[in-house]
Amino acid sequence: MTNSRRPGDGNPAPDNTPEPAGATATATEAPVADVAASEVPHGLRRLPNWALTLLAIGTLYMLIVAIGVIGDGFKGLGKDAAASLFDFATNPFIALFVGVLATAIIQSSSTTTTLVVTAVGAGALPIEVAVPMIMGANIGTSVTNTLASFGHAGHKDEFRRAFAASTVHDFFNLFAVIILLPLEIFFHPIQRSAEWVSDRIFGTVLPDPGQADFVGTLTDPVVDLIGMDGLTGLLPGSEFIDGVVTILLGVAMIFFAVSWLGKILQVLMVGRAKAILEKSVGGHPLTAMGAGLLVTVAVQSSSVTTSVMVPFAGSGALTTRQIYPLTLGANVGTTITALIAAMAVTGDGAKLALTIALVHTLFNVFGILIIYGLPFLRSLPLIGAETLARVATERKILAVAWVLTVFIIVPALAILIKVLFT
Repeated sequence: MTNSRRPGDGNPAPDNTPEPAGATATATEAPVADVAASEVPHGLRRLPNWALTLLAIGTLYMLIVAIGVIGDGFKGLGKDAAASLFDFATNPFIALFVGVLATAIIQSSSTTTTLVVTAVGAGALPIEVAVPMIMGANIGTSVTNTLASFGHAGHKDEFRRAFAASTVHDFFNLFAVIILLPLEIFFHPIQRSAEWVSDRIFGTVLPDPGQADFVGTLTDPVVDLIGMDGLTGLLPGSEFIDGVVTILLGVAMIFFAVSWLGKILQVLMVGRAKAILEKSVGGHPLTAMGAGLLVTVAVQSSSVTTSVMVPFAGSGALTTRQIYPLTLGANVGTTITALIAAMAVTGDGAKLALTIALVHTLFNVFGILIIYGLPFLRSLPLIGAETLARVATERKILAVAWVLTVFIIVPALAILIKVLFT
């Protein structure tokens, strides 16, 4: 795993050669600390661990309440009116672009997937449309670490290494969608697998919310206070407007909760997370995947996990090939938020919500098994990332064009055309 040759290039790349383990920690300690510090408000870092733990519990509670508020809003609209909010996304490709654009704009796949899970559970979004939205969210979330690589734009070699290491995440997610979306449209392997798993664990490993609604008991009073039976229900206007306002309020609460939960957990976990990443990334690929998964679950953000690796790549301490499996583990780790959201959905749609949350997990697992598991596909994301990095290093405007085109322009144009001409 320490091969310093770039895929598709027969010439050695000495500046990509990893340094000895001891040198790696020293060379990269400051950049990693800088990345972590830039993500977290200074006042938060000064709090004691017990206060941070209470804040983490509080923001998690807010996340679960937000899911209830959104569900309340969808119920207020009625199923037909709620479903009409997603009429423009009935085409699976448009649903994919909605997932990409929404996640790229709000910089949080957790927020997007949590909203999708809640909408499915409320009966407002068919699972066949939700699946490509989840895939799009997977693509959209990779924009964050790609943007992080621009911090090295002032140094040519550093930028090439950093941009390659960040866009390998982009290319893997794009290839996963290219392979799995057509299969899903025609044969539904991910949806059927998720339904099979959901059947096995719903009401057994996980309690049936209809029989043991412990979460609802804790959150329903607050949901009722905020939602259609409380504050938003008092707003002037029709029930439809009240429902839309309730949904938007719930989305804002999810975004706030997910964002701050990530910041709090970074303060609690960043030291241990950094140590795990430093020790594992240069080892066996499965170890790196496991580290990416564990750290992402701990900090509740795949963007943090993958962005922390950008300075390692820029300094030449680690190669793109070494960082590659870590990003795959981060892809799986980020699905935990949707699973938490699914457990908070109650009523008739609870099982559907669990199913779409499992779709998120299984999409990433299947992508790893197919692309990374098959030797003739494994190098494709590396080839794409390092080829693009070489070109973008010579003309940095192409790096900007990549980000704008893939994550903003193409999805926005596709959605606009769909809305205007249907």
